[in-house]
Amino acid sequence: MTSAGAVHLLEQFHAGKIPLEEVLRAFQAAPVADLSFAQVDMHRALRKNFPEVIFGAGKTPGQIVKIAAKLLEHGQQVLVTRVTAEQGLALRKKFKRAIHHPLARCVTIEKQSLPKRAGFIAVACAGTSDLPVAEEAAVTAEIMGNRVERIHDVGIAGLHRVLARMELLQSANVIVAVAGMEGALPSVIAGLVAKPVIAVPTSIGYGASFGGIAALLAMLNSCASGVTVVNIDNGFGAGYAASQINALVSKK
Repeated sequence: MTSAGAVHLLEQFHAGKIPLEEVLRAFQAAPVADLSFAQVDMHRALRKNFPEVIFGAGKTPGQIVKIAAKLLEHGQQVLVTRVTAEQGLALRKKFKRAIHHPLARCVTIEKQSLPKRAGFIAVACAGTSDLPVAEEAAVTAEIMGNRVERIHDVGIAGLHRVLARMELLQSANVIVAVAGMEGALPSVIAGLVAKPVIAVPTSIGYGASFGGIAALLAMLNSCASGVTVVNIDNGFGAGYAASQINALVSKK
């Protein structure tokens, strides 16, 4: 059950095209599909306006295929994150509409794309090495119904690069800023724009970066206002949050 599906059912009932019993059956359907190895939340889209997302790490290709099939059976979109090449191949073999995004390590399956909201989300990354995390954020935001503008390789080692993209950054409704190393990019951007900035630390860097902890702490201690920080390498979480913010802006 999705929000759009619930609205359609109620409209059909109001117009006298379907009986009350059919509406009740739809709303009384079990909110969870039991696959023994997974309890798939079939009402996630009704509560959150987007279906349950499949985290691919640690799952077998067969398990992912079965979860995706159950979501598609109920007319829901599918986003699988952190997929391996083997998992991506299995999904593409099973579902003709499956698209593998190798750089983002994601697979998306859509029967019909969601209409794009007004405005856009900017996803900026400091270096080319940060692209996998940035692309995970971008793909997540796109399948959730947002237009995404990508801004690559604008780290502060060459400040002129980010300054050259200011018009685009200032036009965005929300900005996802992805950086490893010292993690300064989100603070720089947040000091230049009046838009919310979601900072994503990556595990890119040399020894004392401690797998992204240095970037994480730098972002958490940002003196620029309006910076919110997600976990290390969590492009999905940033893209999801950016979509929710953009949805609120679009409503206005």
